[in-house]
Amino acid sequence: MKTAISIPDPIFKAAERLACRLGMTRSRLYTKAVTEYIQKHKNDKVCEKLNEIYERESSSLDSTMHAIQWASIEEEEW
Repeated sequence: MKTAISIPDPIFKAAERLACRLGMTRSRLYTKAVTEYIQKHKNDKVCEKLNEIYERESSSLDSTMHAIQWASIEEEEW
């Protein structure tokens, strides 16, 4: 898909230099950059929702559950 966007001249020029240095087209560079940005932020909503839940709910572990989990861990020799 073709699209038109506006970006500041210094960023455009830096992107042009980077694309040239990496031997890729401008389109490929922008595609990779946006793809990485999307990946970086894909779990933002999950984090926001968890923060919202833990503002209302306790995140501490019940003492009985803690004891059961601790007892289930095998001892290791160091």
